[in-house]
Amino acid sequence: MSREYEFDLTVRYYETDGQGVVHHANYFKYFEIGRIEQLKATGYDYAEFERSGLMLVVSKISCKYHRPARFGDTLTISMRTERARGARIDHSYQVKRGGELIAEAQSTIACVDRNGHVQRIPEYLEIDE
Repeated sequence: MSREYEFDLTVRYYETDGQGVVHHANYFKYFEIGRIEQLKATGYDYAEFERSGLMLVVSKISCKYHRPARFGDTLTISMRTERARGARIDHSYQVKRGGELIAEAQSTIACVDRNGHVQRIPEYLEIDE
């Protein structure tokens, strides 16, 4: 799997609150979009991954907000796979508007089977530190 992935996203109206600011929970959706698109860019389909009986679930996630983003802003979401080995994948993220840092985050994703039992990630997803 590729270590780095970046994409642009334009903030939609429904992602904002009454003050026109992106609601904090939407950043976690942006990060999920990034993880799925990163996998796709590497030549793998997440739906196919799930059909194989495995799932990638969020074990831990945190986000620090630096500046508000607003409706119509174009955000660049940059992510880096810090580690992907054993049963977990660690990512870091940055959200920027132009060169301005909007938010930064970290997540740990666990690989599990349909019964929720921890499983080793497939070899094609592995990245050493």
